[in-house]
Amino acid sequence: MDSAALVNLEPLARMALLGCVIALGPLAWVWARTRSGDGRGRLRALTVLTLFLTFDLVLFGAFTRLTDSGLGCPDWPGCYGSASPLGARDEIQAAQSVLPTGPVTHGKAWVEMVHRYLATAVGVLITVMTLLSWQQWRRDGRGSSEAPTRVSPWWATVTLLWVCVQGAFGAFTVTLKLYPAIVTAHLLGGLALLALLAAQAWRPAADRVVGVSSALRRSLVIVSLLAVLQIALGAWVSTNYAVLACSDFPTCQGRWWPTMDFEHGFAVLRPLGVGKDGAWLPFAALTAIHMTHRLGALLLLGGLAWLVWRLAREPALRRYAAGLVGVAAWQVVTGVSNVVLDWPLLAAVAHTGGAAALVLLLTALLLRTTSARPVAASSRATAPLVARRAS
Repeated sequence: MDSAALVNLEPLARMALLGCVIALGPLAWVWARTRSGDGRGRLRALTVLTLFLTFDLVLFGAFTRLTDSGLGCPDWPGCYGSASPLGARDEIQAAQSVLPTGPVTHGKAWVEMVHRYLATAVGVLITVMTLLSWQQWRRDGRGSSEAPTRVSPWWATVTLLWVCVQGAFGAFTVTLKLYPAIVTAHLLGGLALLALLAAQAWRPAADRVVGVSSALRRSLVIVSLLAVLQIALGAWVSTNYAVLACSDFPTCQGRWWPTMDFEHGFAVLRPLGVGKDGAWLPFAALTAIHMTHRLGALLLLGGLAWLVWRLAREPALRRYAAGLVGVAAWQVVTGVSNVVLDWPLLAAVAHTGGAAALVLLLTALLLRTTSARPVAASSRATAPLVARRAS
């Protein structure tokens, strides 16, 4: 398609209607499960289900990217101006006859459009969730002290705004032809959406929040930031197809420190496969991207080991420590498998799933913990005097 037809809003209404139809199934399930409960229970059930489906959407987005289906339909939001590949059979066939392996084929077009349908359905669920949140807030007396709202409706509102941003990133992914910075931002945005939903679905009651030392809380925040950085590096590896720059482990190209070009590899504002100077991206740049992700993994694993050791000393948080150990092991196995097994699809999708699970675990820990307030020095100093006066 020519550049003037990259955005064709003609099928937008039909796409939205199809998203509503798909969302009816989860909504009907939630209403059936909570028909005898109150509004809070229904809202919580819908939030948890939306979180689960968003996790699945992140995995399917990884599948779409890893099967090179991101341009299976080269316009947005439909496929050659149609709401499904069925209406674009002739255009897809013409493109496939020119390039039989893609980027446009019948199979890739369906993968891409199913991803868009699922994303639209998740957007519908989040819209309903936002409406229910504000409705519950009004029922509770607009957050009055007599009936405090457990989760502010602004959380759901921000989530709805963010899913709209994600939709824009999805559109730019297509119209800018898999621009690496946009694709990376799209993946990070999906994980941020998971964290927002988890913050609403899993927010514990006040009596279940665990007070921890300030040092442990700082460690948790630092490890969370390291995890975000490492996931961003992993997304940069995937979007630049730098996984196969190293086909051995623990060395790369038979060397501990191969030739690397960081200047071109980490030039953010450039098209796919293009270096900083506009020429083809050097292989040494792909090596630099890959090796930086490996070094980041070592740093993150060290941080996780420290955090697990500290969490294991807190009885109420030991299961989180076990979960972090499991996710770290999963990521090591799937990450190494991507290298030595020539980037198999299953391992690559599983690696993205592990990153999403790590985000959820760290979000849950941030929700469940708070810095314990130490007794003020002045209070300790005056306590004996107060005791003597009382006697």
